[in-house]
Amino acid sequence: MDPLPGPGKPLRVTDVKQTREERLAAKLRENLRLRKAQARAMKTEIGNAELPKPEGDR
Repeated sequence: MDPLPGPGKPLRVTDVKQTREERLAAKLRENLRLRKAQARAMKTEIGNAELPKPEGDR
């Protein structure tokens, strides 16, 4: 089945729905990748922060 019909071929509802679902799935995957990258960056940032020393070690 051709995802985009040529000139003169009507676009069926199932074709429109499928392409919409594909676009949504791609956006969700992209969003997940970005959120994971943000989480890794925050984890690294927190890991690099200096922790305060306990009072007894001074």
